[in-house]
Amino acid sequence: MTQNAAQIEIPDHHRNAVIPHIMVDGAAAAIEFYAQAFGAVELFRLEGDAGRIVHAEVAIHGSTLMLGDVDVPFSIPDRVGASVALHVYVPDVDGLTTTAVNRGAELLTAPTDMPYGARQSMLRDPFGHVWIFLTPIVAA
Repeated sequence: MTQNAAQIEIPDHHRNAVIPHIMVDGAAAAIEFYAQAFGAVELFRLEGDAGRIVHAEVAIHGSTLMLGDVDVPFSIPDRVGASVALHVYVPDVDGLTTTAVNRGAELLTAPTDMPYGARQSMLRDPFGHVWIFLTPIVAA
């Protein structure tokens, strides 16, 4: 380990996690959409040439998502499908789903009580990424 690497402090929200890092065609617009539709809070932004976002981080109900404008070797998902789904637990899946759809998300699955103890919806954001939002079901 180099001396510089030993001095790097890993942020708490990055410890013990695999952090999704998505590439978007229009990362600034995606950050705005995630704020309005999912209640995201921007944590960090690093801009490059012509206002392109090299790297940004947002928090969505306590979960960290990294994103940036698409660049080689990455590509964006197409409308046929995505290779991953982004899961986030939220306090009110019904409310978030309604807000997201009203802001332009595509409803793939309406909020439904699932047999594994969560109420879940599935959405596709305007940038092609699939999101699964869940709220734990309180046992009666």
